[in-house]
Order: sequence, then structure tokens, then C-alpha cells
Amino acid sequence: MVILLAASHALAQDKRGPATPEEKQTAVKAARLLESDPFNKDAKKLRQWFTVWLIEVPDIRVELCGGYLGPVFGTKKNYDGELFQQTMFSSAAFVVEHPDQASDRLAVNLAGLEGALKTYEAILQTKPKARWTFLDELIVKRDKGELKAYVQEVMQTKCTVKQ
Repeated sequence: MVILLAASHALAQDKRGPATPEEKQTAVKAARLLESDPFNKDAKKLRQWFTVWLIEVPDIRVELCGGYLGPVFGTKKNYDGELFQQTMFSSAAFVVEHPDQASDRLAVNLAGLEGALKTYEAILQTKPKARWTFLDELIVKRDKGELKAYVQEVMQTKCTVKQ
């Protein structure tokens, strides 16, 4: 099942308006920085800001579903939390950069997973023992052009939206 990061949106909408152009630019920059440098000195602050921002802004919505990360999700080891958050941040950056595709679940979730895989590759540069066989297999799928089909399957079987 998928959780839309919308539960708090109703409350947040009373507090503020849509994301500003500056915030959107900051979000994209933060997502890209966290993909390439997950251990940056400001990474923790960026993750906190990004999460709160996504809860508060009424116009940027992303799905939260651990199914895309398979057996990695929820293990509390090898940076699973950071990787899960990155799916959210990279999805949001995609929505900002491609507003015409914001309602394309497949495209948005594919971008989120691709961002998490970039983050995983960056993590391995510094922490090679943080390896996940499952994520290595997803990188192979990505490199063979098969990641989209994987995301489609997970979206239909493990990350369905309840109406």
C-alpha cells in the first residue's frame, strides 16, 4: 500500500500557500546534492528541511512506498532511511522540474528510485560495506533499461493507491 504525503497537507494548506520558485529551486538543488553527496556536512539539515517542506506545501505531492526498495526498506541498517527519504526527494525534484508530468505516477516514482540508486552509489564510494545485493540488482536493471518495468510492476502490486 502507498501512503501519499498528503495527510498533513490539509492542515498545512491553512498555514501557507504553494511552494515559491525559490523553494522549488532549493528543493531541486538539495535533492541533487543528497544524491551525489549523501554525507555532506549539511545533509541532515537538508533532509529535515525537505521533509517539513513537503508536508507543508500544498502543491507538491509525492508517494511514500517502501516497496520500490524491496528488502532494504525498514531494516534500519546500511542507510535504508536515507535511501527511502531520497526516493521522496528525487520524486519531488522531478515534479518541480517536470510539472507537466506531476500526475504520471510511473515517471515520478521512477525518478525517485533512480535518485535513491544514485545516492546508494555515492554511499558506496565512502562506505563500501553498506552494500545491498538487491540494490546492486536494481542498478543492473537500470543500466539495461529495465528499471521502468520494475517500477511499473511494484506500483501495481505493492504500491497501490487506495481510493
